Amino acid sequence: MILLVAFLLPLLSIPFVYISRKESKRRPAGIIVIFSILDLILLLSIAPEILSEGKHVESYYWMPMLGAPLTLFADGVSLSLVVVTLLLIISSIIFASDYMENNGSLWQFYLLIALLTVGLVGVFITANLMIFYFCWEFMLIPTYFIIGEWGYRESYRAAFKFFIFTHAGAVAVLLGIGAIYLLTGTLDIFQAKELLAAAPQDFLKWIFIALTLGFAVKMAIVPLHMWLPDAHSEAPAPMSALLSGVIIEAGAYAILRVSLGTVFPLISDISVNAQILYAMSILGVISAFYGAMTALAENDIKRIVAYSSISHMGYALFGLSLYPCVEGIIGAVLHLVNHAASKGLLFLNAGAIMKQTGIRDINKMGGLASKMPLTAFSTAISSFSIAGIPSLACFISEFFMFMGGFQAGGSDSFYYATTALMIIATVFSLAYVLRFFWKVFLESSKIEKAKDPTILMSIPMIFLSLVVVFLGIWSGPIIHLISSAEIS
Repeated sequence: MILLVAFLLPLLSIPFVYISRKESKRRPAGIIVIFSILDLILLLSIAPEILSEGKHVESYYWMPMLGAPLTLFADGVSLSLVVVTLLLIISSIIFASDYMENNGSLWQFYLLIALLTVGLVGVFITANLMIFYFCWEFMLIPTYFIIGEWGYRESYRAAFKFFIFTHAGAVAVLLGIGAIYLLTGTLDIFQAKELLAAAPQDFLKWIFIALTLGFAVKMAIVPLHMWLPDAHSEAPAPMSALLSGVIIEAGAYAILRVSLGTVFPLISDISVNAQILYAMSILGVISAFYGAMTALAENDIKRIVAYSSISHMGYALFGLSLYPCVEGIIGAVLHLVNHAASKGLLFLNAGAIMKQTGIRDINKMGGLASKMPLTAFSTAISSFSIAGIPSLACFISEFFMFMGGFQAGGSDSFYYATTALMIIATVFSLAYVLRFFWKVFLESSKIEKAKDPTILMSIPMIFLSLVVVFLGIWSGPIIHLISSAEIS
Protein backbone atom coordinates (compact mmCIF):
# COMPACT_ATOMS: atom_id res chain seq x y z
CA MET A 1 0.00 0.00 0.00
CA ILE A 2 3.02 2.26 -0.14
CA LEU A 3 2.09 3.95 -3.41
CA LEU A 4 -1.56 4.34 -2.41
CA VAL A 5 -0.58 6.04 0.84
CA ALA A 6 1.97 8.21 -1.00
CA PHE A 7 -0.75 9.23 -3.47
CA LEU A 8 -3.28 10.16 -0.77
CA LEU A 9 -0.93 11.59 1.87
CA PRO A 10 -0.94 15.16 0.49
CA LEU A 11 -4.75 15.15 0.81
CA LEU A 12 -4.46 14.26 4.49
CA SER A 13 -2.47 17.44 5.09
CA ILE A 14 -5.37 19.66 4.02
CA PRO A 15 -7.46 19.51 7.25
CA PHE A 16 -4.33 20.24 9.30
CA VAL A 17 -3.55 23.24 7.09
CA TYR A 18 -7.10 24.51 7.57
CA ILE A 19 -7.06 24.03 11.35
CA SER A 20 -3.73 25.83 11.72
CA ARG A 21 -4.62 28.74 9.43
CA LYS A 22 -5.17 31.24 12.28
CA GLU A 23 -2.24 30.20 14.46
CA SER A 24 0.56 31.64 12.32
CA LYS A 25 1.35 32.22 8.67
CA ARG A 26 4.20 29.72 8.79
CA ARG A 27 2.42 26.86 10.55
CA PRO A 28 0.56 25.71 7.40
CA ALA A 29 3.86 25.77 5.49
CA GLY A 30 5.46 23.56 8.12
CA ILE A 31 2.60 21.08 7.84
CA ILE A 32 2.98 20.78 4.07
CA VAL A 33 6.74 20.33 4.45
CA ILE A 34 6.31 17.57 7.06
CA PHE A 35 3.77 15.67 4.96
CA SER A 36 5.96 16.04 1.86
CA ILE A 37 8.96 14.66 3.75
CA LEU A 38 6.87 11.69 4.91
CA ASP A 39 5.78 11.14 1.31
CA LEU A 40 9.41 11.28 0.19
CA ILE A 41 10.49 8.72 2.81
CA LEU A 42 7.66 6.38 1.79
CA LEU A 43 8.62 6.51 -1.87
CA LEU A 44 12.34 6.12 -1.22
CA SER A 45 11.56 2.96 0.79
CA ILE A 46 10.67 1.13 -2.44
CA ALA A 47 13.93 2.09 -4.19
CA PRO A 48 15.72 -1.18 -3.25
CA GLU A 49 12.82 -3.21 -4.69
CA ILE A 50 12.86 -1.18 -7.90
CA LEU A 51 16.62 -1.60 -8.28
CA SER A 52 16.35 -5.38 -7.85
CA GLU A 53 12.98 -6.12 -9.50
CA GLY A 54 12.70 -3.21 -11.94
CA LYS A 55 9.33 -1.99 -10.68
CA HIS A 56 6.81 -1.84 -7.83
CA VAL A 57 3.15 -2.48 -8.70
CA GLU A 58 -0.02 -2.25 -6.60
CA SER A 59 -3.52 -3.10 -7.92
CA TYR A 60 -6.85 -2.28 -6.26
CA TYR A 61 -10.08 -3.53 -7.83
CA TRP A 62 -12.30 -0.56 -7.19
CA MET A 63 -14.43 -0.07 -10.35
CA PRO A 64 -14.66 -3.45 -12.14
CA MET A 65 -17.51 -2.22 -14.36
CA LEU A 66 -14.92 -0.09 -16.19
CA GLY A 67 -12.52 -2.97 -16.54
CA ALA A 68 -10.02 -0.72 -14.83
CA PRO A 69 -8.25 -1.77 -11.64
CA LEU A 70 -6.55 1.09 -9.84
CA THR A 71 -2.99 0.13 -10.74
CA LEU A 72 -0.22 2.15 -9.14
CA PHE A 73 3.18 1.67 -10.67
CA ALA A 74 6.68 2.93 -9.97
CA ASP A 75 9.92 2.16 -11.76
CA GLY A 76 13.25 3.95 -11.94
CA VAL A 77 11.87 6.64 -14.24
CA SER A 78 8.77 7.52 -12.24
CA LEU A 79 10.54 7.25 -8.88
CA SER A 80 13.33 9.60 -10.02
CA LEU A 81 10.81 12.20 -11.16
CA VAL A 82 8.49 11.97 -8.16
CA VAL A 83 11.44 12.28 -5.76
CA VAL A 84 12.77 15.43 -7.43
CA THR A 85 9.18 16.74 -7.49
CA LEU A 86 8.83 16.37 -3.73
CA LEU A 87 12.28 17.87 -3.10
CA LEU A 88 11.29 20.89 -5.17
CA ILE A 89 7.92 21.21 -3.41
CA ILE A 90 9.62 21.14 -0.01
CA SER A 91 12.17 23.75 -1.10
CA SER A 92 9.54 26.00 -2.69
CA ILE A 93 7.29 25.91 0.38
CA ILE A 94 10.13 26.84 2.74
CA PHE A 95 11.15 29.63 0.34
CA ALA A 96 7.55 30.87 0.07
CA SER A 97 7.11 31.11 3.83
CA ASP A 98 9.30 34.25 3.80
CA TYR A 99 9.06 35.30 0.16
CA MET A 100 5.27 35.62 0.39
CA GLU A 101 4.98 36.62 4.04
CA ASN A 102 3.18 39.87 3.18
CA ASN A 103 0.57 38.17 1.00
CA GLY A 104 -2.85 37.58 2.49
CA SER A 105 -4.53 34.17 2.98
CA LEU A 106 -1.31 32.23 2.63
CA TRP A 107 -2.93 29.14 4.13
CA GLN A 108 -5.00 28.93 0.95
CA PHE A 109 -1.80 29.00 -1.10
CA TYR A 110 -0.42 26.05 0.87
CA LEU A 111 -3.71 24.19 0.55
CA LEU A 112 -3.56 24.59 -3.23
CA ILE A 113 0.05 23.35 -3.23
CA ALA A 114 -1.17 20.22 -1.40
CA LEU A 115 -3.79 19.66 -4.10
CA LEU A 116 -1.18 20.22 -6.81
CA THR A 117 1.05 17.63 -5.12
CA VAL A 118 -1.75 15.05 -5.36
CA GLY A 119 -2.01 15.67 -9.10
CA LEU A 120 1.73 15.52 -9.70
CA VAL A 121 2.33 12.38 -7.65
CA GLY A 122 -0.68 10.73 -9.30
CA VAL A 123 0.56 11.45 -12.82
CA PHE A 124 3.93 9.88 -12.05
CA ILE A 125 2.76 6.71 -10.27
CA THR A 126 -0.57 5.65 -11.77
CA ALA A 127 -0.92 3.06 -14.52
CA ASN A 128 -4.67 3.59 -14.81
CA LEU A 129 -5.47 5.97 -17.66
CA MET A 130 -8.62 7.31 -16.01
CA ILE A 131 -6.77 8.25 -12.82
CA PHE A 132 -3.91 9.55 -14.92
CA TYR A 133 -6.27 11.87 -16.80
CA PHE A 134 -7.98 12.96 -13.58
CA CYS A 135 -4.61 13.92 -12.09
CA TRP A 136 -3.54 15.53 -15.37
CA GLU A 137 -6.58 17.82 -15.39
CA PHE A 138 -6.57 18.26 -11.63
CA MET A 139 -3.17 19.99 -11.79
CA LEU A 140 -4.79 22.83 -13.76
CA ILE A 141 -7.08 23.99 -10.97
CA PRO A 142 -4.60 24.83 -8.17
CA THR A 143 -2.09 26.14 -10.72
CA TYR A 144 -4.68 28.53 -12.19
CA PHE A 145 -5.61 30.00 -8.81
CA ILE A 146 -2.02 30.23 -7.55
CA ILE A 147 -0.90 32.16 -10.64
CA GLY A 148 -3.99 34.36 -10.65
CA GLU A 149 -4.28 35.16 -6.95
CA TRP A 150 -0.63 35.42 -5.89
CA GLY A 151 1.01 36.44 -9.16
CA TYR A 152 2.31 39.79 -10.36
CA ARG A 153 1.03 42.44 -12.76
CA GLU A 154 -1.36 40.65 -15.13
CA SER A 155 -1.62 37.42 -13.23
CA TYR A 156 -5.19 36.43 -14.03
CA ARG A 157 -4.67 37.04 -17.75
CA ALA A 158 -1.62 34.77 -17.64
CA ALA A 159 -3.51 32.20 -15.56
CA PHE A 160 -6.42 32.18 -18.01
CA LYS A 161 -4.04 31.76 -20.95
CA PHE A 162 -2.38 28.85 -19.15
CA PHE A 163 -5.75 27.26 -18.44
CA ILE A 164 -7.06 27.57 -22.00
CA PHE A 165 -3.93 26.18 -23.65
CA THR A 166 -3.37 23.30 -21.25
CA HIS A 167 -7.06 22.39 -21.11
CA ALA A 168 -7.16 22.29 -24.92
CA GLY A 169 -4.18 19.94 -24.77
CA ALA A 170 -6.00 17.85 -22.18
CA VAL A 171 -8.96 17.48 -24.56
CA ALA A 172 -6.59 15.93 -27.12
CA VAL A 173 -5.31 13.58 -24.41
CA LEU A 174 -8.88 12.64 -23.50
CA LEU A 175 -9.65 11.81 -27.13
CA GLY A 176 -6.62 9.53 -27.24
CA ILE A 177 -7.52 7.79 -23.97
CA GLY A 178 -11.15 7.47 -25.06
CA ALA A 179 -10.06 5.80 -28.29
CA ILE A 180 -7.88 3.36 -26.34
CA TYR A 181 -10.84 2.44 -24.14
CA LEU A 182 -13.17 1.96 -27.12
CA LEU A 183 -10.65 -0.32 -28.81
CA THR A 184 -9.62 -2.36 -25.77
CA GLY A 185 -12.33 -2.05 -23.11
CA THR A 186 -9.74 -1.31 -20.46
CA LEU A 187 -8.03 1.71 -18.97
CA ASP A 188 -5.16 -0.24 -17.45
CA ILE A 189 -2.04 0.82 -19.33
CA PHE A 190 -0.48 -2.66 -19.29
CA GLN A 191 -3.62 -4.47 -20.45
CA ALA A 192 -4.25 -1.78 -23.08
CA LYS A 193 -0.80 -2.27 -24.59
CA GLU A 194 -1.49 -5.98 -25.13
CA LEU A 195 -5.00 -5.48 -26.53
CA LEU A 196 -4.07 -2.57 -28.80
CA ALA A 197 -1.89 -4.89 -30.86
CA ALA A 198 -5.04 -6.01 -32.69
CA ALA A 199 -6.21 -2.44 -33.42
CA PRO A 200 -6.14 -0.96 -36.96
CA GLN A 201 -2.84 0.77 -37.74
CA ASP A 202 -4.49 4.04 -38.79
CA PHE A 203 -6.23 4.22 -35.41
CA LEU A 204 -2.95 3.70 -33.59
CA LYS A 205 -1.27 6.48 -35.55
CA TRP A 206 -3.99 9.00 -34.74
CA ILE A 207 -4.16 7.93 -31.10
CA PHE A 208 -0.41 8.54 -30.84
CA ILE A 209 -0.73 11.96 -32.48
CA ALA A 210 -3.63 13.04 -30.22
CA LEU A 211 -1.85 11.96 -27.05
CA THR A 212 1.51 13.44 -28.01
CA LEU A 213 0.06 16.79 -29.10
CA GLY A 214 -1.79 17.07 -25.80
CA PHE A 215 1.32 16.24 -23.81
CA ALA A 216 3.45 18.60 -25.94
CA VAL A 217 1.22 21.52 -24.90
CA LYS A 218 2.14 20.86 -21.27
CA MET A 219 5.82 20.69 -22.29
CA ALA A 220 5.44 24.06 -24.09
CA ILE A 221 7.03 22.73 -27.26
CA VAL A 222 7.10 25.26 -30.12
CA PRO A 223 4.56 26.13 -31.58
CA LEU A 224 2.41 25.11 -28.56
CA HIS A 225 4.42 27.24 -26.14
CA MET A 226 2.54 30.54 -26.08
CA TRP A 227 1.13 30.10 -22.60
CA LEU A 228 4.47 29.53 -20.88
CA PRO A 229 6.33 32.90 -20.90
CA ASP A 230 3.40 34.76 -19.33
CA ALA A 231 2.51 32.02 -16.83
CA HIS A 232 6.08 31.58 -15.62
CA SER A 233 6.85 35.28 -15.42
CA GLU A 234 3.58 36.26 -13.69
CA ALA A 235 3.47 33.41 -11.17
CA PRO A 236 5.10 33.94 -7.76
CA ALA A 237 8.67 32.62 -7.77
CA PRO A 238 7.95 29.46 -5.71
CA MET A 239 5.18 28.53 -8.15
CA SER A 240 7.40 29.34 -11.14
CA ALA A 241 9.91 26.87 -9.71
CA LEU A 242 7.23 24.17 -9.69
CA LEU A 243 5.81 25.14 -13.09
CA SER A 244 9.17 24.93 -14.81
CA GLY A 245 10.71 22.38 -12.50
CA VAL A 246 8.09 19.63 -12.54
CA ILE A 247 4.77 20.52 -14.20
CA ILE A 248 6.12 20.87 -17.74
CA GLU A 249 8.31 17.80 -17.13
CA ALA A 250 5.10 15.83 -16.57
CA GLY A 251 4.37 16.33 -20.27
CA ALA A 252 7.67 14.72 -21.27
CA TYR A 253 7.10 11.85 -18.83
CA ALA A 254 3.64 11.27 -20.32
CA ILE A 255 5.06 11.13 -23.85
CA LEU A 256 7.57 8.51 -22.73
CA ARG A 257 5.16 6.43 -20.64
CA VAL A 258 1.93 6.64 -22.65
CA SER A 259 2.73 7.71 -26.23
CA LEU A 260 6.08 6.00 -26.78
CA GLY A 261 5.75 3.28 -24.15
CA THR A 262 2.22 2.10 -24.95
CA VAL A 263 1.13 3.09 -28.46
CA PHE A 264 4.25 3.69 -30.55
CA PRO A 265 5.71 0.13 -30.43
CA LEU A 266 2.46 -1.21 -31.92
CA ILE A 267 2.71 0.94 -35.08
CA SER A 268 4.19 -1.56 -37.51
CA ASP A 269 4.75 0.75 -40.48
CA ILE A 270 8.46 1.60 -40.33
CA SER A 271 8.06 4.71 -42.50
CA VAL A 272 5.33 6.07 -40.19
CA ASN A 273 7.55 5.38 -37.17
CA ALA A 274 10.43 7.25 -38.77
CA GLN A 275 8.23 10.23 -39.70
CA ILE A 276 6.91 10.49 -36.13
CA LEU A 277 10.39 10.44 -34.60
CA TYR A 278 11.73 12.86 -37.22
CA ALA A 279 8.93 15.30 -36.38
CA MET A 280 9.69 15.04 -32.66
CA SER A 281 13.40 15.58 -33.29
CA ILE A 282 12.82 18.63 -35.52
CA LEU A 283 10.40 20.20 -33.02
CA GLY A 284 12.96 19.57 -30.29
CA VAL A 285 15.66 21.38 -32.27
CA ILE A 286 13.32 24.30 -33.09
CA SER A 287 12.27 24.64 -29.44
CA ALA A 288 15.88 24.51 -28.24
CA PHE A 289 16.95 27.30 -30.61
CA TYR A 290 13.83 29.43 -30.19
CA GLY A 291 13.94 29.35 -26.39
CA ALA A 292 17.67 30.09 -26.22
CA MET A 293 17.64 32.91 -28.77
CA THR A 294 14.57 34.55 -27.23
CA ALA A 295 16.12 34.33 -23.77
CA LEU A 296 19.23 36.02 -25.20
CA ALA A 297 17.12 38.98 -26.38
CA GLU A 298 14.98 39.27 -23.21
CA ASN A 299 15.60 41.72 -20.33
CA ASP A 300 12.96 40.64 -17.81
CA ILE A 301 14.70 38.30 -15.37
CA LYS A 302 11.80 35.87 -15.06
CA ARG A 303 11.03 35.80 -18.77
CA ILE A 304 14.67 34.93 -19.49
CA VAL A 305 14.34 31.89 -17.24
CA ALA A 306 10.92 31.08 -18.74
CA TYR A 307 12.21 31.04 -22.32
CA SER A 308 15.10 28.92 -21.13
CA SER A 309 12.52 26.33 -20.07
CA ILE A 310 11.17 26.15 -23.62
CA SER A 311 14.70 25.55 -24.84
CA HIS A 312 15.35 22.74 -22.39
CA MET A 313 12.07 21.00 -23.11
CA GLY A 314 13.35 20.99 -26.68
CA TYR A 315 16.38 19.06 -25.44
CA ALA A 316 14.11 16.57 -23.67
CA LEU A 317 11.92 16.07 -26.75
CA PHE A 318 15.02 15.55 -28.86
CA GLY A 319 16.17 12.86 -26.42
CA LEU A 320 12.78 11.15 -26.56
CA SER A 321 12.88 11.21 -30.37
CA LEU A 322 15.87 8.85 -30.19
CA TYR A 323 13.56 6.05 -29.02
CA PRO A 324 14.38 3.16 -28.67
CA CYS A 325 18.06 4.19 -28.24
CA VAL A 326 18.78 3.51 -24.57
CA GLU A 327 21.36 6.30 -24.17
CA GLY A 328 18.98 8.85 -25.65
CA ILE A 329 16.08 7.87 -23.39
CA ILE A 330 18.26 7.71 -20.28
CA GLY A 331 19.61 11.14 -21.20
CA ALA A 332 16.10 12.54 -21.70
CA VAL A 333 14.83 11.25 -18.34
CA LEU A 334 18.00 12.33 -16.56
CA HIS A 335 17.61 15.75 -18.16
CA LEU A 336 14.10 16.04 -16.74
CA VAL A 337 15.50 15.39 -13.27
CA ASN A 338 18.50 17.69 -13.71
CA HIS A 339 16.47 20.46 -15.32
CA ALA A 340 13.91 20.25 -12.51
CA ALA A 341 16.57 20.82 -9.86
CA SER A 342 18.53 23.44 -11.83
CA LYS A 343 15.60 25.45 -13.19
CA GLY A 344 13.65 25.25 -9.95
CA LEU A 345 16.71 26.70 -8.20
CA LEU A 346 17.15 29.38 -10.87
CA PHE A 347 13.57 30.57 -10.42
CA LEU A 348 14.11 30.78 -6.65
CA ASN A 349 17.31 32.74 -7.35
CA ALA A 350 15.37 35.11 -9.61
CA GLY A 351 12.70 35.49 -6.94
CA ALA A 352 15.31 36.32 -4.30
CA ILE A 353 16.87 38.96 -6.57
CA MET A 354 13.47 40.53 -7.29
CA LYS A 355 12.50 40.44 -3.62
CA GLN A 356 15.72 42.09 -2.44
CA THR A 357 15.98 44.71 -5.20
CA GLY A 358 12.39 45.30 -6.31
CA ILE A 359 13.62 45.16 -9.94
CA ARG A 360 12.89 42.75 -12.81
CA ASP A 361 14.89 44.41 -15.62
CA ILE A 362 18.44 43.02 -15.68
CA ASN A 363 19.68 46.23 -17.35
CA LYS A 364 18.86 48.08 -14.12
CA MET A 365 20.79 45.67 -11.90
CA GLY A 366 24.54 45.08 -11.80
CA GLY A 367 27.12 44.65 -9.07
CA LEU A 368 25.00 42.30 -6.97
CA ALA A 369 27.81 39.76 -6.54
CA SER A 370 29.36 41.87 -3.76
CA LYS A 371 26.01 42.72 -2.15
CA MET A 372 24.34 39.29 -2.44
CA PRO A 373 27.26 36.80 -2.46
CA LEU A 374 25.21 33.77 -1.41
CA THR A 375 22.61 34.44 -4.08
CA ALA A 376 25.34 35.05 -6.66
CA PHE A 377 27.02 31.73 -5.83
CA SER A 378 23.74 29.81 -5.95
CA THR A 379 22.74 31.51 -9.21
CA ALA A 380 26.11 30.63 -10.72
CA ILE A 381 25.45 26.96 -9.97
CA SER A 382 21.90 26.97 -11.35
CA SER A 383 22.55 29.08 -14.43
CA PHE A 384 25.79 27.40 -15.45
CA SER A 385 24.15 24.02 -14.99
CA ILE A 386 21.46 25.18 -17.43
CA ALA A 387 24.28 26.19 -19.80
CA GLY A 388 25.66 22.65 -19.66
CA ILE A 389 28.95 23.39 -17.91
CA PRO A 390 30.84 20.18 -16.93
CA SER A 391 30.56 18.99 -13.30
CA LEU A 392 27.04 20.46 -13.02
CA ALA A 393 23.79 18.55 -13.44
CA CYS A 394 22.60 19.30 -16.97
CA PHE A 395 25.96 18.57 -18.58
CA ILE A 396 25.79 14.82 -18.01
CA SER A 397 22.21 14.49 -19.28
CA GLU A 398 22.98 16.52 -22.41
CA PHE A 399 26.08 14.38 -22.95
CA PHE A 400 23.97 11.20 -22.80
CA MET A 401 21.46 12.60 -25.30
CA PHE A 402 24.19 13.68 -27.71
CA MET A 403 25.85 10.26 -27.47
CA GLY A 404 22.46 8.70 -28.13
CA GLY A 405 22.03 10.98 -31.13
CA PHE A 406 25.36 9.94 -32.62
CA GLN A 407 24.53 6.30 -31.95
CA ALA A 408 21.19 6.70 -33.75
CA GLY A 409 23.04 8.50 -36.55
CA GLY A 410 24.98 5.33 -37.23
CA SER A 411 21.87 3.83 -38.81
CA ASP A 412 20.19 7.06 -39.91
CA SER A 413 22.27 10.13 -40.83
CA PHE A 414 19.29 12.38 -40.06
CA TYR A 415 20.23 12.13 -36.39
CA TYR A 416 23.79 13.21 -37.07
CA ALA A 417 22.35 16.48 -38.37
CA THR A 418 19.87 17.06 -35.53
CA THR A 419 22.46 16.14 -32.90
CA ALA A 420 24.93 18.61 -34.42
CA LEU A 421 22.24 21.30 -34.33
CA MET A 422 21.48 20.55 -30.67
CA ILE A 423 25.17 20.92 -29.84
CA ILE A 424 25.15 24.31 -31.59
CA ALA A 425 22.09 25.27 -29.52
CA THR A 426 24.20 24.87 -26.37
CA VAL A 427 26.32 27.80 -27.58
CA PHE A 428 23.24 30.04 -27.45
CA SER A 429 22.41 28.63 -24.01
CA LEU A 430 25.83 29.63 -22.77
CA ALA A 431 25.42 33.06 -24.39
CA TYR A 432 22.17 33.95 -22.61
CA VAL A 433 23.48 32.61 -19.31
CA LEU A 434 26.67 34.68 -19.55
CA ARG A 435 24.72 37.80 -20.48
CA PHE A 436 22.24 37.21 -17.64
CA PHE A 437 24.93 36.61 -15.03
CA TRP A 438 27.06 39.55 -16.18
CA LYS A 439 24.17 42.01 -16.19
CA VAL A 440 22.89 40.97 -12.77
CA PHE A 441 26.04 40.32 -10.77
CA LEU A 442 29.21 41.59 -12.46
CA GLU A 443 28.39 44.74 -14.42
CA SER A 444 28.96 48.09 -12.71
CA SER A 445 26.56 48.52 -9.84
CA LYS A 446 23.28 50.35 -10.40
CA ILE A 447 21.75 49.41 -7.03
CA GLU A 448 22.87 51.12 -3.85
CA LYS A 449 21.32 48.83 -1.25
CA ALA A 450 20.74 45.10 -1.51
CA LYS A 451 21.57 42.08 0.61
CA ASP A 452 21.12 38.34 0.62
CA PRO A 453 17.62 37.13 1.55
CA THR A 454 16.48 35.76 4.89
CA ILE A 455 17.52 32.37 6.22
CA LEU A 456 14.25 30.71 5.18
CA MET A 457 14.79 31.85 1.60
CA SER A 458 18.50 31.02 1.66
CA ILE A 459 18.19 27.44 2.97
CA PRO A 460 16.27 26.14 -0.08
CA MET A 461 18.75 27.83 -2.41
CA ILE A 462 21.70 26.26 -0.59
CA PHE A 463 20.03 22.84 -0.53
CA LEU A 464 19.13 22.84 -4.24
CA SER A 465 22.61 24.12 -5.10
CA LEU A 466 24.03 21.04 -3.37
CA VAL A 467 21.56 18.83 -5.26
CA VAL A 468 22.63 20.32 -8.61
CA VAL A 469 26.32 19.80 -7.81
CA PHE A 470 25.63 16.27 -6.54
CA LEU A 471 23.75 15.37 -9.73
CA GLY A 472 26.65 16.71 -11.75
CA ILE A 473 29.57 14.96 -10.06
CA TRP A 474 27.90 11.80 -8.76
CA SER A 475 25.18 10.95 -11.23
CA GLY A 476 25.87 7.20 -11.16
CA PRO A 477 23.12 6.26 -8.65
CA ILE A 478 20.37 8.16 -10.49
CA ILE A 479 21.53 6.77 -13.86
CA HIS A 480 21.48 3.26 -12.36
CA LEU A 481 17.96 3.84 -11.04
CA ILE A 482 16.68 5.12 -14.39
CA SER A 483 18.43 2.29 -16.25
CA SER A 484 16.61 -0.30 -14.11
CA ALA A 485 13.35 0.62 -15.86
CA GLU A 486 12.13 -0.89 -19.13
CA ILE A 487 12.57 2.31 -21.11
CA SER A 488 12.82 1.05 -24.67
